[in-house]
Amino acid sequence: MHSPIPVILSQVFPQEELVIRSVNRISGGDINDAFMVLTNNGPFLIKTNHTSAPRFFDGELRSLNLLATTNTLTVPKPFGSGKVNGIQFIVMEWLNTGHPDKHFWEDFGTGLASLHAHSNELFGAAGDQYIGTLPQSNAQATSWHHFYRDQRIMPLLRDALNQGLCTREDVTCGERLCNHLAELLPVEPAALLHGDLWSGNFLIKSDGHPALIDPAVYYGHREMDIAMTALFGGFDPVFYQAYNAAYPLQPGWQQRLAVSQLYPLLVHLLLFGSSYYGRVKTILQEYGN
Repeated sequence: MHSPIPVILSQVFPQEELVIRSVNRISGGDINDAFMVLTNNGPFLIKTNHTSAPRFFDGELRSLNLLATTNTLTVPKPFGSGKVNGIQFIVMEWLNTGHPDKHFWEDFGTGLASLHAHSNELFGAAGDQYIGTLPQSNAQATSWHHFYRDQRIMPLLRDALNQGLCTREDVTCGERLCNHLAELLPVEPAALLHGDLWSGNFLIKSDGHPALIDPAVYYGHREMDIAMTALFGGFDPVFYQAYNAAYPLQPGWQQRLAVSQLYPLLVHLLLFGSSYYGRVKTILQEYGN
């Protein structure tokens, strides 16, 4: 099978005569194939996927463009997304990586706080997207507890039940948890979120500063991003100190992170299986009884 990369580049840059000098496969995570493509017009990152999910990379392209408008943290510039020969793709700027400078975590925390200061009247987003390979609905709502219940927790719990990954009792606990969300989580303006902010989704640029990658952007409760950073070990303490200095989280945020971690844990349960069930059940029992 011939490489689709020349066709992809000609579709994204129809007016340019790009000469491909090299193609190097790089780590694309669990879902996509990724390539650094060096051309006569510099390097590009191309991600591809054979999924049948429609318009798979369009949400990422919209997310990158929206993050770029905030002029806060760097994101790679996207050039286009689409489908050729049954392969879905996104083409974006290649960012060279390096080592963190001495202010890296401080700049990262302050930059995320600046991003979260961008707000919206409604929670959600104008378009849906994917989180991993799962469809992620962004149907808008006027309150966070309604959005989190209807577009995040309950749909995934029902899917998990249908796939034999949780019990009817777990779904009942989830319903009770959702009924208490207005009391569990403080009222906040809808903040512009990265949406999937774990340690694999940021880069250290060659200048030592942070950049965000692989976003799934929507307007939500900002503790969602903070909870995601803490899900698999946490970021450097300086990150949280700088964030709180710039845009203080409301008291008790550390103690309620599990409520916001329930959604990404349900995503992992559905994508990767029962090894995540124990953590999901613990949160459901703690907050849903």
